[in-house]
Amino acid sequence: MNIRNKAVILILLVVMLIHLAACGKTEGDSGHSSADSDLKTIKIGYLPITHAAPLYIEEELGKQHFKHFKLELVKFGSWPDLMDALNTGRIDGASVLVELAMKAKEQGIDLKAVALGHKDGNVIVASNDIHQVADLKGKKFAIPHKFSTHHVLFYEMLKKAGLQYSDVDVVELAPAEMPAALAEGRISGYVVAEPFGAKSVVIKKGKALFQSEEIWKDSVDCALVMRGEILNNHKEASREFITEYLKAGEKAELKDEEAKQILRKYMNIEKDVLDLSLQWISYGDLKLTEEAYEQLRQYMIEMGLSNNPPSFQDFVDNSFIDQVKG
Repeated sequence: MNIRNKAVILILLVVMLIHLAACGKTEGDSGHSSADSDLKTIKIGYLPITHAAPLYIEEELGKQHFKHFKLELVKFGSWPDLMDALNTGRIDGASVLVELAMKAKEQGIDLKAVALGHKDGNVIVASNDIHQVADLKGKKFAIPHKFSTHHVLFYEMLKKAGLQYSDVDVVELAPAEMPAALAEGRISGYVVAEPFGAKSVVIKKGKALFQSEEIWKDSVDCALVMRGEILNNHKEASREFITEYLKAGEKAELKDEEAKQILRKYMNIEKDVLDLSLQWISYGDLKLTEEAYEQLRQYMIEMGLSNNPPSFQDFVDNSFIDQVKG
């Protein structure tokens, strides 16, 4: 073999080695198989509240084991910002005030409630000089949003006490501001998602006047809501996501140290505040029943919040949770 032929063979060998090395490097650098890279990323919005605990736990305990999807939690600072992202498709779903999602559905956004975020855990908090509902007459009381179960609970509390809605000065206030507003005397009470009720009680600037179940048993508050196209076009990913969400709810219901550590990571909350907050809330049964939903629909009509809230059949999809629960 002459020198020229040897050179050609050597060049071909070098080219082959470079090609093989490049192929190996591409797969190794990605850290994922091609199948993994094809997984559907499900983006879920949330506010950092106790009511979204199943999402936090699902993300922390399940992210290495998902087979059909990747979970991306997207934190928001307010309900309007979250709903704008949900309505425009920038996120695929959210743990959100169910009334806000119902209103969006009424306006033509294809949303489905597939599970609850929690049960109970909405406390009527009042300043220490308020001893009964009648003491709130002429005082200022805060709710987080007019389209909220907190607003409904306040309305029903007044009705049961024989007070008119106009007897109390109702204001909307950001949840995180409520404990300070109560401590400073700017409001005399509030009702809001946890942990902001527990905060005032722990620092002894307020007290729990009522638990939500004392006013409205089985009240519906935050729900896991998904965009319709995600449920329809990514069935396996949706099924696994909701299944793992329900498992995370069972873990949250244990309220053990592992669950508490996860919640503190997402919420930046004091230990004693979280402990009290979890005493008031349940994650054991996250199915939205038709009876509870119909009660909410009637409240929304009665309060003038909606003329035609979406029906249970149009808005609630229990098919996933029924498959899991059997």
